[in-house]
Amino acid sequence: MPLFSGVNTTREEHIEEVKNIFSAYLERKQLRKTTERYTILEEIYKRDDHFEAESLFSFFKKKKFNISRATVYNTLELLVSCDLIKKHQFGKNLAQYEKSYGYKQHDHIICVDCKKVVEFCDPRIQNIKSMMADLLNFKITHHTLYMYGVCGSCQKKREIELTKKETEKLLTV
Repeated sequence: MPLFSGVNTTREEHIEEVKNIFSAYLERKQLRKTTERYTILEEIYKRDDHFEAESLFSFFKKKKFNISRATVYNTLELLVSCDLIKKHQFGKNLAQYEKSYGYKQHDHIICVDCKKVVEFCDPRIQNIKSMMADLLNFKITHHTLYMYGVCGSCQKKREIELTKKETEKLLTV
């Protein structure tokens, strides 16, 4: 679900805008502007999914780009630092990333079986956020909401497995 909030902006213009932001960030931090860093940034902003660092590295490897694993991981950390991507910790060891500049606030539902991530946006969450900020005298800068459950496909798989086990039990009696 693309949640891009850019008004009358093409994907290419949006990518140019994030490149400019990244360039300014690298200059402020006195870091090198390398082709590899910009290639990684561009690929992320062409995607409409959540991704892991290893899957991004594998993508570049398959495409025969000469980008090291360390460059991918280090660039991801730089992009998190300058708020161009968000890092999510879905589950115990599953760090995933998604582009964030110019994208609406949204939340996530994660399947505990297949690890599928579904994004959703519900205005009632914004209302709760505003109400709690007023009530508790907070200026809320951002929030994260993760809900975990079992998706429809995995529910069906579980039902099939349960039926198989029940049938096996009946046959062994």
